[in-house]
Amino acid sequence: MDAGYTCLPHLEQAAREHQVTVSGPLRSNPTRQHRKNEGFGRDDFHIDFDRRQVTCPQGQISAGWHAPYPTSSPTAAPLIVARFTKSQWRPCPARTRCTTTADSARTVGFPPRELRDLQLRVRAEQQTLEWKTRYAVRSGVEGTVNEFAHGHGMRRCRYRGQGNAHIQHVLTAIAVNIERLSGLAPTEEAPTPRQPTAFQNYLDQHELPRPKSWRTSGT
Repeated sequence: MDAGYTCLPHLEQAAREHQVTVSGPLRSNPTRQHRKNEGFGRDDFHIDFDRRQVTCPQGQISAGWHAPYPTSSPTAAPLIVARFTKSQWRPCPARTRCTTTADSARTVGFPPRELRDLQLRVRAEQQTLEWKTRYAVRSGVEGTVNEFAHGHGMRRCRYRGQGNAHIQHVLTAIAVNIERLSGLAPTEEAPTPRQPTAFQNYLDQHELPRPKSWRTSGT
């Protein structure tokens, strides 16, 4: 699936309730640090779920753990929020790499442990050649679906009844295949000649002419 269907709750629910593995790219972290690829993002913090604390890249340990907050969107995972106090981040020499705010404390939001582990595993798999090769199949499928929908009007059935609709699908698929074959460039190599039959070899060995049609062989 595309990124519109691969939120963490959907991936977890599909595997838990239906034993189905949903494959698709997870959306990247929307924070400023991740978008600009600079500063300390969420992945730079060490999360300890057992102790319910987060350690920043400079060694500061979070002072608060608030979990989990439900989100307004059904496709968004609930968030655990870890907070750092002003006394921790204001004197930090790397503060500008962490946050640009001057009043509120630095916070780090992340999903619960089972969803966080799933997120890390899926994002790691997406970087492998095996995953990219498997997901590339979807591009061809989407292209075919788009060709049927926009090029041949397959969003609407021309006939009533399931049987008639099936015939329309089959005939349209045949038309698409013929169209694709007609657009292929001609092969440069000459076709391989057909091997002579045993009877033709016999005629050649005895210097007898080959009949153009087997129907005339007895005349």
